[in-house]
Amino acid sequence: MTNRHTEDARPTTSTTPSSTGAASERPVEAELHDTQYPSTRREDANRVGAGPMTNSTDAGSRPQTEMHQGEQHARQIKRTGQVMSHPSPGVELSETGPVRTPRNLLRILLADVRHGRWLLVLSTLLAACASGASVALMGVSAWLLSRAAEMPPVLYLEAAAVGVRFFGISRGVFRYAERLVGHDLALRMQGVLRMRSYNKLSGTTLVGRRRGDLLVRVTADVEAILDVVVRVLVPACAASLAIIGTTALLARFSPASAAWLLGSALLAGVVIPWLTQVASRRADGSTVPLRGELANRTRELAHAAPDLVALNAADHQMERVLEVDAKLRDAERRAAWVRGLGTAGQILAAGVAVVSALLVGGQAVADGRIGGRILAVLVLTPLALHEVFGSFNAAAQTFTRARTALNRIVEILDAPTVGVGDSPTAESTGQSPSLELTDLTVGWPDSGLVQRHLDLQIHPGESVALVGPSGIGKTTIAATIMGLIPPMSGQVHTTGRVRYLAQNAHVFTTSIAENVRIGARQATDEEVVTALQRAGLDLPPDRLVGEDGATISGGEAQRLALARVLVTHATSAGDGEAHEPTPVPNTAPGDVLILDEPTEHLDVETSEALMDDLWATTPGAAKLVITHDPLVMERCDRVWELG
Repeated sequence: MTNRHTEDARPTTSTTPSSTGAASERPVEAELHDTQYPSTRREDANRVGAGPMTNSTDAGSRPQTEMHQGEQHARQIKRTGQVMSHPSPGVELSETGPVRTPRNLLRILLADVRHGRWLLVLSTLLAACASGASVALMGVSAWLLSRAAEMPPVLYLEAAAVGVRFFGISRGVFRYAERLVGHDLALRMQGVLRMRSYNKLSGTTLVGRRRGDLLVRVTADVEAILDVVVRVLVPACAASLAIIGTTALLARFSPASAAWLLGSALLAGVVIPWLTQVASRRADGSTVPLRGELANRTRELAHAAPDLVALNAADHQMERVLEVDAKLRDAERRAAWVRGLGTAGQILAAGVAVVSALLVGGQAVADGRIGGRILAVLVLTPLALHEVFGSFNAAAQTFTRARTALNRIVEILDAPTVGVGDSPTAESTGQSPSLELTDLTVGWPDSGLVQRHLDLQIHPGESVALVGPSGIGKTTIAATIMGLIPPMSGQVHTTGRVRYLAQNAHVFTTSIAENVRIGARQATDEEVVTALQRAGLDLPPDRLVGEDGATISGGEAQRLALARVLVTHATSAGDGEAHEPTPVPNTAPGDVLILDEPTEHLDVETSEALMDDLWATTPGAAKLVITHDPLVMERCDRVWELG
């Protein structure tokens, strides 16, 4: 093997099939990707999928990849690829299979919260007691007023007066206790759901998901579980119990009035909510994704504002934002009209109950079956149920919106985990390859194939230059190796960590030192300075880089990303104390280091020094270098050229 060997992809592979148009390589917007891979064989797409993907708004925009930041090898990673977070007191995350539906999600969350089901029952009973106290207050007040009109001795009114005070005070007490218990349960469930969402996102691909929409999913959509508990389940169940109890009580005095009350309750609690839910289903169902779309377009507008102003395109992008805003306002307006009609229908149902009680009860008084005081109770008691009737319509409307939001969360929770397999970490023997591609076919989800039938082996300490025309699929291969997208077919086998340096690595809005510590969280100030010097970046570590690195140049941003790879830390495994920094290797035998155009924006002298440092600090790592630089190709042991 000479100094520069060319190894064609088996055979020299073609570009994307014609069905996908020009084979454009999707840019991966990412930074240092450092993930602990067990010995992993990611096989056909029918075994590992990409999950639901959201297409970009613009036809010309490309899916963005959010890669995990920081020192993920310092975090405990489950065999499913999820980060083990520390749950709050009273919360215990259980192992579950696919969620599939919001109902199953609710069941899982209740199981995760300690005594979750009992807290839900207690909250419902307290709410029912509060509604019952409100109804009883009206009934006792009606009896007291009608009896007082007869001017009996005051002692005859003592019990009723005490009852009015008792029910008036207990209504507030029960309502406060119900809100306390219900919101405590709902907030615990919300915390569990957010924790599960973050854990799932840490082990799954985010390819194709837009940032604004993803932000809405893990914030506003997660908060929908609170609405399900405190505005749907508890009020609906409590209202049903209150209506059943009131109907049973009135049936002792006038079965006919109780029957009319029950019929009105069915109309207000079942028929009208069902009709309003059907009428507003499309409007309520569209508000949640429209909010995500609005957040995404607003984020894009704010992020690209300087370029848009410079190109005189800000007005056009603002129109796109206002277009989504208009759709959202229209959907909310239609839903509000339907809710108003539903509320009017429930008021009408309560009026029917009052009028029917007056007619039926009046006939009963005329027949001598009941007294006038009982008639007052029969007529005024349904008025107290007006608030109870209203909870059904509100619960139905809230449920429609919350179900849409929770379905979006279920999509995240059920997304297949990629990048981490089920086998324990394999020890590299130095003879088995650190990276092995077997009959691999790669491509972006929903975009067709990019490269097919790829075979490659890279042993520990070996370096391979991956070269080829722009858009042929080099970055796609790297993303597949890292597990950010699943293979279309074939296998990817790794034996250690996979570390990735992107061509346009993300720069966080913090200091230069903190950006460097993404590569090694425990790195000392001296080690950070050493890494910056090796990368040829002469900037103070405490300098702030601004939003998305606005205060540094493109070349400086690339060198900053390189410093993340070069940063080393010599921390004793025995005592945990930091010692004098030494240039120890920051990769272990069996690790895979993927470099995407590492010398871009660098002069020849800096490039040579940089490659020397990279090779010196990563002697045991298998290196796959994506490059167009002839000097880098000469440095590598082999050249793998895609045709």
